[in-house]
Amino acid sequence: MAPVEIRGLSKRFGNVLAVDDLSFDIEAGRVTGFLGPNGAGKSTTLRALLGLIIPTAGTALFDGRNYEKLQRPSAKVGAVLEDASFHPGRSGRNHLKVLAVSGRHPLERVDLVLEAVGLTAAADRRVKGYSMGMRQRLAIAAALLGDPEVLILDEPTNGLDPPGIAWMRGMLREQADRGRAVLVSSHLLAEVAQSVDDVVVIARGKMRAHGPLEQVLGGGEGPATDVRSQDDAKLERALREAGFTVTPLPNGGLIVPGVSPTDVGVIAHDAGVYLVGLGQQTRSLEQAFFALTGEELTAE
Repeated sequence: MAPVEIRGLSKRFGNVLAVDDLSFDIEAGRVTGFLGPNGAGKSTTLRALLGLIIPTAGTALFDGRNYEKLQRPSAKVGAVLEDASFHPGRSGRNHLKVLAVSGRHPLERVDLVLEAVGLTAAADRRVKGYSMGMRQRLAIAAALLGDPEVLILDEPTNGLDPPGIAWMRGMLREQADRGRAVLVSSHLLAEVAQSVDDVVVIARGKMRAHGPLEQVLGGGEGPATDVRSQDDAKLERALREAGFTVTPLPNGGLIVPGVSPTDVGVIAHDAGVYLVGLGQQTRSLEQAFFALTGEELTAE
């Protein structure tokens, strides 16, 4: 059982289907990038996972249990959403002490997480004097306070300067290396691509791709074959049976990374599928994402 399992998750707000039948797992010891343009449904998915909204359908579970049924949620899951808030009159240290007491965590953890996020020198300053980047670090310190098995971060590089972004990448890698399951949501592809193992790509609430970064987005360097046929479903089955990774495109056609057009053509011929388009492209990560979603991903 994966630490995080999402199955058939959907959420409707009136006539708007914000999340449409999402299913994926987050594995321990790996960093998973949750990618999609603004408005894709990422924050809605995270809020459903954390019990902040009730799904219209499906489940979002931690070790088979809903978030609200965890005995000590902050010892299992550490989360930072975009709207993290702080009492401006408290110091960073006191903010964490309050959370430690309410979460029944040892007070010794306060100094440990302050050091981990690089806020020891500013720990006794009032939060109202913190920069946006310092507030982001404080939010991450709060998420780490319970030494959780799962870490969920929504747009974690917001407000960070270049050194802070570099620190964030290292921190994500370190947390996964400690065995945590790390889920990081972002619309900044260039930042996420440098630190994640797996990606979940969504657009307009629907799953577009899920798997290792190199397979889904081509790693930014390797070739990929774009193929269109009169029966994409039949061709997809044949390619998967041959052991290839296949990503359907939203407007028709398939992407088959790391495979030559010749090999794809042979499999199509053997499967009796007529091709209407076949070619090899060396795509950037941005081009690969655009092909999957039909939307540009913010570059900065």
